[in-house]
Amino acid sequence: MTPKTPPGQTRERVYNFVRDRLLAGNPPSVREVQEAFNFKAVESARSHLTALVKQGLLLKEGNKARAYRLPDTVAVEDPPVQVPLLGRVPAGPLSEAIEDVESYLPVRSKFRGAELFALRVEGDSMRDAGILDGDVVIVQKQPNADPGDIIVAMIDGEATVKTLFVEGRRIELRPQNPEYAPIVPDPTELSVLGKVLEVRRHLDENPFRTALTRYGASSSSGAPSGGHGAVA
Repeated sequence: MTPKTPPGQTRERVYNFVRDRLLAGNPPSVREVQEAFNFKAVESARSHLTALVKQGLLLKEGNKARAYRLPDTVAVEDPPVQVPLLGRVPAGPLSEAIEDVESYLPVRSKFRGAELFALRVEGDSMRDAGILDGDVVIVQKQPNADPGDIIVAMIDGEATVKTLFVEGRRIELRPQNPEYAPIVPDPTELSVLGKVLEVRRHLDENPFRTALTRYGASSSSGAPSGGHGAVA
C-alpha cells in the first residue's frame, strides 16, 4: 500500500502548482487542482485552496471558476522550470533506478535551457555532504563530470549518488559517510547520468528529528534546561 503524503507536504505542492500556473498566466480551476493531484473529491482541492487563502499565500476573488490569484507581495518573475521527479535512487547500497515520473517540481528559472531531472535519495552514505535519506536532488543530465562533483551514476543498470574521484585510470565513487566504503567500478560498466545541482528537503521528514526527540525525552528527567531557544 502506498503511504499517504503528509497534509503539510500536499498543501505545499498544491501551492507550488497554483503559483506556477498563475505566474505563467494560466490560473487553474478547483477541478484542475483536483485532477492534478488525483484527489477523490473536488472538496479536497477546495479545502487546500481555502487553507492557502487563510495563510495569506493566495487571494480569492468572488465565486469565479478561476478566482485565485497571488498577493501583490509575491514578485512576478519568469515562471519556474518544471522538472520530472523520477522515483528513487540510493545513496547507500546500489539499487535499480525507477524511471517512472512521480510528479513535477518547480525549479528556479536560472536553470532554464538545461536538461534536468529530480530523484529521491535513499540511504545516508552522502550524509556529510548534506544529502540525507528522503531528500530530493535536482540533477543536470550530462554524460561527463569533473573530479569532486556529486553525481548520479549508473553501474550495470543500477544507480547511486556519490562523489566522483579519478586517480589515473582508477575511478572511485566515494560516499560522504565514513561508515561506507568507496565503490570502484569497472570504467566500462560506469555511466554518468548527471551532476547534482540542488538538494531539497522537507523538515518534517528530517531523520534527525527522531533522535532529537528521544534526546529531549531522556534529558527532561535529568539536568534542567538552559532556557528557550532554537536548535540549528
